[in-house]
Amino acid sequence: MNPIIKVENVSKTFHAKSGEVDALQNIDLEIEKGDIYGIIGLSGAGKSTLVRCLNLLEHPTEGKVYVEGRNLLDLSARELRLARRDIGMIFQHFNLLMQRNVVDNICFPMEIAGVSKSEAEEKAFELLETVDMVEKAKAYPAQLSGGQKQRVAIARVLSNNPKILLCDEATSALDPQTTKSILRLLKKINETLGITIVVITHEMSVIQEICTKVAVLEKGRIVEKGTVEELFRAPKTEEAKRLVYSGIGYFHSKNIKVEELTKKNG
Repeated sequence: MNPIIKVENVSKTFHAKSGEVDALQNIDLEIEKGDIYGIIGLSGAGKSTLVRCLNLLEHPTEGKVYVEGRNLLDLSARELRLARRDIGMIFQHFNLLMQRNVVDNICFPMEIAGVSKSEAEEKAFELLETVDMVEKAKAYPAQLSGGQKQRVAIARVLSNNPKILLCDEATSALDPQTTKSILRLLKKINETLGITIVVITHEMSVIQEICTKVAVLEKGRIVEKGTVEELFRAPKTEEAKRLVYSGIGYFHSKNIKVEELTKKNG
């Protein structure tokens, strides 16, 4: 089966006053349709740059980015705009329009796409059902909690019927309990709508809660990748071990003794 996302030899260099910065170096990655794929690394590892290369918000300096078999770098500006409709993105800070209420925020992308007002509102209320926010339909962002804002942001992204959802630190501004509820929602969306989800995070607890596969990023390179279970049971690289052993709660939930893993993996 062909991967829905395939990244080949992608590098990204930024030119700063202090010199060149290699944010990504020779990234190879395949994400299958229906996966919840985690990309984890510490601050500065290149995670956000990588996820922005997946929809060409950042253009790679080198390499190719395939989505559903098409190299996005070969597309015209119009073709790329159409392709991006299939790739939704949610962010850490929600990016809601403060002067619009919840329903109007969700309707906004549909208005841009030329959907009629009545059809857009009908779809918006369906999506509010999906994210459990119907009672807040007429509220404004300033009246919502962080978790509620993120639910509205997710509903807004779903209004374009994306096949892929990119989550760039989507829960890092939320408390642990709210984070769990948002992750449950993303898992439900993955299971019921079949949307492939890419999760960018620095928190191992997010990976263990929701992801099926994971890649570990360090200083712009992928140093390890595989299933989440493989990574937790036998991390091979120092960076993976550092990240795994910071998420001790996982081991207790699986009745795995950390001492055994430490001994096994050096």
